[in-house]
Amino acid sequence: MPQISHTWSTQSIAQVVKEYWGFGTLREHQERAIRAGLDGRDSLVVMPTGGGKSLCYQVPPLLLERAAIVVSPLISLMKDQVDGLNACGYPAAALNSTLDRVMQDEIEEQFLRGELRLLFLAPERLLTSRTLALLKEAHVTSFAIDEAHCISHWGHDFRPEYRRLAEIRSYFPKASLHAFTATATQRVQHDIVEQLGLRDAVLLVGRCDRPNLTYRVVPRTDVQKQTLDVIRRHDNQAMIIYCLSRKDTERLAHWLCTQGVDARAYHAGMDATKRRRVQEAFSTERLDIVVATVAFGMGIDRSDVRCVVHATMPKSVEHYQQETGRAGRDGLDAECVLLYTGADGAKWRSLLTQSARREALDLGYDEPDEGGYSPGDPRAALELQFEHLRDMEGFASAAVCRHKSLSEYFGQAYEPGEERGGSPCGRKGCGACDVCLDEITYMEGGTVIAQKILSCVARVEQRFGAAHVADVLVGRNSERIRQFRHDQLSTHGLMKDTPKAAVRQYIEQLIAQRLIVRDEGEYPTLRLGNEAWAVLKGEQEVRLIEVARTRPRRQQQESIALEGAEQELFEVLRTLQRAIARERGVPPFMVLNHASLIDMAMVRPGTLEGMFGITGIGRAKHRSFGRAFFEAIDAFCEEHNMTRSNEPSTQYA
Repeated sequence: MPQISHTWSTQSIAQVVKEYWGFGTLREHQERAIRAGLDGRDSLVVMPTGGGKSLCYQVPPLLLERAAIVVSPLISLMKDQVDGLNACGYPAAALNSTLDRVMQDEIEEQFLRGELRLLFLAPERLLTSRTLALLKEAHVTSFAIDEAHCISHWGHDFRPEYRRLAEIRSYFPKASLHAFTATATQRVQHDIVEQLGLRDAVLLVGRCDRPNLTYRVVPRTDVQKQTLDVIRRHDNQAMIIYCLSRKDTERLAHWLCTQGVDARAYHAGMDATKRRRVQEAFSTERLDIVVATVAFGMGIDRSDVRCVVHATMPKSVEHYQQETGRAGRDGLDAECVLLYTGADGAKWRSLLTQSARREALDLGYDEPDEGGYSPGDPRAALELQFEHLRDMEGFASAAVCRHKSLSEYFGQAYEPGEERGGSPCGRKGCGACDVCLDEITYMEGGTVIAQKILSCVARVEQRFGAAHVADVLVGRNSERIRQFRHDQLSTHGLMKDTPKAAVRQYIEQLIAQRLIVRDEGEYPTLRLGNEAWAVLKGEQEVRLIEVARTRPRRQQQESIALEGAEQELFEVLRTLQRAIARERGVPPFMVLNHASLIDMAMVRPGTLEGMFGITGIGRAKHRSFGRAFFEAIDAFCEEHNMTRSNEPSTQYA
C-alpha cells in the first residue's frame, strides 16, 4: 500500500475534529483517509454505514483552507449533510434544482470568494458547462464522490450518470479524486478504481461487520402481525420497515395505525410535499416508525434507529447491508429482522425482468438475436441482477452465522470477539444472530423431507417451478395438476399434512444448499443439483430449518374450510364471542372477527401468552378477554384430546 506523508500532525487533525464535531478520537482508517485528502492522494474508502466516512472528506478542506467538491446522488442527502455541517459552524452549501436562480447565484459568489469549504453537487450538475467554468475559476483541486458504488455495473445500485464522473480527470487533471462507499465487494472496489481512473490510490477498507446489530431471519407467515410483534419489542423507539411496493407500504402503515401504532408510509409515488413531511418528522424525532420502499433511507442521519424490518427480502446482499446499516448508527445495540419466504425471489425475478424489458423497449432495442443483447440494452444486466438475488436467497435460507456470512460476502474473514459475546465469553459464535443464539430449530427427519421434494422434482421431469412442485406435494387437485397427470404421480400428496407455504420454504432451503438448482427465465424451473442423487440414495443427510405452521391467508371470496373437531371448536368460540358482545353491548366483530376465531381453532395456543400470536388480538383485547378464549380452547382440547400449538415465540429476548 502506498505510503502517506506525515506533514500534518495527528494533533492538528484531532484539534479540528474536536473543534467542529466534538469527537475525542478518530475511528479506524479515518486518520489515514484524512491524510490522503491532505496530501492530494487519490483514495477509495469503504466503511460501513455509521462508520464516519463523511468526516474523511470534511476535515481536509478546513486544514487546507480551500474548497472541495462533494458529488452526492440525492438532494435530500445533500440537504441533511449541509444542514448538519452548518449546525457545526462548518461553511458548506449545495447547488441543486430546489434553489431559485437568486439563491444559486449567491452560493456561487460565496464559493468564488472562498467562503465555503464544501460544495455539494449532483453528478448531472457537476458536468454542465456552467458548473465546470465555476470550478475552474475557483481552482478546485479535490473531489469527493459519495455513494461511489453507483459507478459500478457490478454494484447493487448502478446509476448511468455516475459513469460520466470519469470525465472529471480530463477537466481537472491535477485534482485528487476520493471515492467513498459503505458497501462494495472486492469486484466492485476494483471497478470503482478503474472507472474513475484513480491513480496510485490509497485503498482503505474498514471492517464491514456491525458488532452492535443482531440479525434475525424469520419465516414470513403473517407480515402484519409479525411486524407488530417486532414493534412491541421496541416501544417508543425509532424503526424503519421496508416493503417491496408502494401499495405494500400504504397497506401495512394503515393496518398498524388501526392497531394504535403511529406509522406512516413513504414511497416515491407520494406527493413531494407529503413525502418531505414524513421524512422531516422522522428526522426530527416527531415520528418513530416509517413504512417505506427503498426510496427512504439514503441520507437519513437519525442515529437512534433501534430496529430495521424487511417485510420482503431485498434484491441483493448489498442492499440488505446498506439498509440494515441504518440501525444502531449510534453504536448501541439494534435489531434487524428479515421476514422471508421463498416467493420473494420469484417476485423479484418477475419485477426485474419486466422492468428491463420496458426500459429496453423505451430505448428502442429489439429482441436479441443469436449474438445476445446489444451493449447498453438493460436486459443484458439481468443475469448479474439474478446473481445478486441468488446470493441474497442463500443468505436468507442458510443457517449460518449471519455476521460471518456478511463478512465473507464482502471478502473479509470473521472472528467473533469479546464485544460480541463470542467465544471468549463462552457463548456460541457471534452471540448476535438467530443462528448463534440457538433460535433456529432443525427438523427431525429433514433428510426424509428433502428426499420427498427431490423425488417430486424428478417425477415432474425437472420442467416445473417451485409453486407447481409444492402443489403436487401437498396434493392439490387443480386443473393444471390434472392436465399434466401429476395427480397420478407417487409424490402427489406426499406432504399433504404440511402447509404449502412451509413446503415452499423447504424447497428454498434445498436451493440454498445447491441440492436443487433454479433455472432463471420468465418461468423459472427446478432441476436436481449434483449432490441430489446422493441424498435420494440415502448416502447424504440433509438438515432443514423447522418452519412454523403457516396460518392460512384470508380469502375474499373463498372461505377457509375447518373440518371435524376444529369446526366444532370454532362454533364454541363463536358462541363465546357473541356472549361477550352481548355483555358489552357491541357487535360481535368488535370483540373478534371470524378470521381470529378460525386462527384460534387451527392454532390452539398452548399458553395464555401464545394468544398474542392470534390474528386480531392486541394487548388490550388480550387483557380484556384473552383468558376467556384461552380457557375455552383449553377445556375443548382436554375434552376432545386435541393437540396444542407450541410454536416458537417471536418475542425475542
